[in-house]
Parts: sequence; C-alpha cells; structure tokens
Amino acid sequence: MQTRITETFLNSTQGQEADAILRSCVHCGFCNATCPTYQLLSDELDGPRGRIYLIKQLLEGQTITDKTQTHLDRCLSCRSCETTCPSAVQYGRLVDIGRELLEQQVPRTAINHLQRFALRKLLPYPKRFLVFLKTGQWLRPLLPAPLQQHIPVAQKINRPQPHSVQARKMLLLQGCVQAIATPNTNVAAANILHKLGIELIDTSRAGCCGAVSQHLSAAPEALSFMRANIDAWWPYIEQGAEAIVITASGCGTMIKEYGHLLKHDAQYAYKATMISERAKDISEILSAEDMPVARIHPTVKHIAFQSPCSLQHAQQLNGVVESLLTRCGFTLAPVEDAHLCCGSAGTYSILQPKLSQQLLDNKLAALKKQTPELIISANIGCQLHLQSQADVPVKHWIELLDESFI
Repeated sequence: MQTRITETFLNSTQGQEADAILRSCVHCGFCNATCPTYQLLSDELDGPRGRIYLIKQLLEGQTITDKTQTHLDRCLSCRSCETTCPSAVQYGRLVDIGRELLEQQVPRTAINHLQRFALRKLLPYPKRFLVFLKTGQWLRPLLPAPLQQHIPVAQKINRPQPHSVQARKMLLLQGCVQAIATPNTNVAAANILHKLGIELIDTSRAGCCGAVSQHLSAAPEALSFMRANIDAWWPYIEQGAEAIVITASGCGTMIKEYGHLLKHDAQYAYKATMISERAKDISEILSAEDMPVARIHPTVKHIAFQSPCSLQHAQQLNGVVESLLTRCGFTLAPVEDAHLCCGSAGTYSILQPKLSQQLLDNKLAALKKQTPELIISANIGCQLHLQSQADVPVKHWIELLDESFI
C-alpha cells in the first residue's frame, strides 16, 4: 500500500512503525472474512481493511471526525484478521497506534471519557476492584436481572496453594481481575506445577500487565505498569527463574509484547526483551513437560472449549490446550466458528455492550450445540463474559485439569 505520511508523523517512532505496517498491506480483503464486527455490521469501515484506510487518512493529515473514532472503537482487537492475513500485517499494533493518535485529536464526550477513565483506575488495581466487586455481590439480590448477570458470584478457594520448596522455580502472574474474581485459577496452576516438581513464586510487587491502559489509549500509563513488573521480576530472573507463568491469555499477550513496546527505552529495552521471552501461557509450560497422564482421570465427559482470541490469534497457540487435554484423556466437542470472538475483549463488553451481546449470543450457541456439561476457557475476561449468561458451568481449563489430577 502506498502512503504519504505527513512529515510530523514520519519524524516520530510511532509514525515510522505505522508507515511500515501500512506498506505491508496489499488491501486484499481476506481479513474481512474473519472479522467479527464486519460479519455483524457488513460495513467496510467496521472491518480491518476499512480501519486501515481510516488510520492511513489520519497519518496522511486528512480530516478525521468522531466517526473515525467510532469505527476504531468498534474493533475488538481480537486479531483474527492477523491469522488470516497472507501478508502478515501487524494490524493489532497499527490499531493501537491509530487509537492513541486519534485520542489526541478527537475529543470524547464527557460521559465516555469518564467511563474509560474509571475503567483504567479500577480494573488494574485488585484492592479497588475487590471493594467494587464485594459491594456488587452484596447488592446482587436487589439488582435487576440484567445487572445481576454481570456480577460474578463469589468464588471460594477450594484448596490452599502449595508452598514447599522445589528445585525448579517459575514466577506467577497473579493478575488483577482474575486474582479477585477467580482465585482458584492460579491455585490450580500452582498445584499442577508443584506435582511436576516446579515451584511457583508469587511476586506480590508485580501488578497489572498494562493491557487495560494500553488498549484504552493510555500508553504512558501502560508503560509504567510494564516497568514496575519488570522491576519486580528481574531479581528472580537473575536468580534463575525459568519462566513467567500466565494463566490469563490476555495478560500473556501483553507481556509477550513488552520487548517491542519498550525497545526504545534505554534502561528497560534489554530486560523487557528477556521478560517477553520468558513469558509463557500455562499451556505452553505443561505441553513441554512430561505429563503423568496415568494420574489424570477426567471427571467430565462432555466439554466445550472456548479458545480466547488472545490465545489463538495474538499468541498463535491455537490447538495447544486442545491437544494437551486430549492427551490427558479429555474429549472436546467440536465448536463451529471457533476463530470468532466471544465479545469480551477486555473492556469491550462494557464500552460496546450491543455488539458484545450479539457476539456472546453467537458464541454460546456454538459452544452449547453439542450439549456440553462444562464450558472451559483460558482467559478470565472470556470466562466471566460467558459465565454471565451460560446455563452450564464455565471455568478455566486448568481448574478442570487440577480436579482430575490425582
């Protein structure tokens, strides 16, 4: 694709990166075939190719309006288009840059600005979110049914996390929402790895991965979260920690991009690259281990797996969880259009409720087609989103594996 980026943007690192991405696009349109919003709205500007043109216009200095903002806001950042693209266009990075630049030029309504600000100041902070969640759970019986669905039921920790010393060490990302809403997920991961001779170190100084801020166009804030996490993890990396284990695929996607996002930071570039290389989804860790399948006795026969976009498209780990569970004796039902987003997409379900609901309805219909006893996922956002309206239990797949591991 030919570009005529303004000199102002070409003199910036963002502009240069965006220009290179734009030039790699051959505007073939294959991306639209797998774009969830294009399928729902049938509007070229609500597909990747149309959004690429809108970002190109922004960088070329053409007039932009709140309509441009609307079309970029509707993007889920699911990156399904990247899986389909024959030219390997880094669309996810391009849309982040476009949104950030657009945020500086097109003002938002006061209500929309406040909503986004509140999400940035609530979700990444577990103590703040805990107060909010506990209040919602306490008021839940008094709320209208539609609101009740969006407040997850309190989860009790089933068993304590093991603390005995093991020869092999890995770090554990607790996360923010997941640590409060579904604490059993990381406990289950620690239990399984402990049985494999791996000790998970909980680094309490590490916090939010930075994804909420990054995708709400608050890049400096996101970078602050990243640097704080690197500072928290680095001493353990120097002491020989093998990996950073992540059980939320959305967080894993973000941490694997630290090296790229901090490559111009002289103080953190090297450390960020090392962190990204050691960031592993729990499925990657277990797939590389010699799993004692004789000790795994599946407790549920009919299972449907919802593969999060952050796992299959962003991290390109499609089929890894499925293969691992199959090897351990589980039978997974086929799921139609498994590549399509469930509509959670971080804060998308809050900021774009109508589109999110349509995608959720479609995803649940596909997951329930084979009448599963259980739906499993690999990302906290997807799990809570599906849980809000599913009439069958929904949990993280690592919890299922832990329950079946003797």
